Amino acid sequence: MESDTPNPPNEAGEPAAEESAGAPQYAPDEIIGAASAPESAGGTRADVNLDLVLDIPVDVSLRVGSTEISIRDLVSLVEGSVISLDQDAGAPMDVLVNGTLIAHGEIVVVDDQYGVRLTDVVSPAERIEQLH
Repeated sequence: MESDTPNPPNEAGEPAAEESAGAPQYAPDEIIGAASAPESAGGTRADVNLDLVLDIPVDVSLRVGSTEISIRDLVSLVEGSVISLDQDAGAPMDVLVNGTLIAHGEIVVVDDQYGVRLTDVVSPAERIEQLH
């Protein structure tokens, strides 16, 4: 059933569309982004609306090193046991976001907490290569 009250005009002077209860509405090109957007007359792609993803939490972790041990050695570990890793003590740590290597860095202490100082950021091309 239509309302007797017309929608007020938007900034462009056109009648505003009715909003659904609660959920914001986005046009498909706002969500898909510039990678699949058609090129404009100027030859550049449309701007990506990063506001849609900037608040999504991701898991950032550091990989200090790794090793392979047998189950026999694993079950014999006790408090104070030392496991040797395949990474040199001075080598940079791997910085992973959602399991994908994005940078290398070194451990730092900031106000009694550990942190990481990035020393090398992996290029987007290198990140794509890792996916294969």
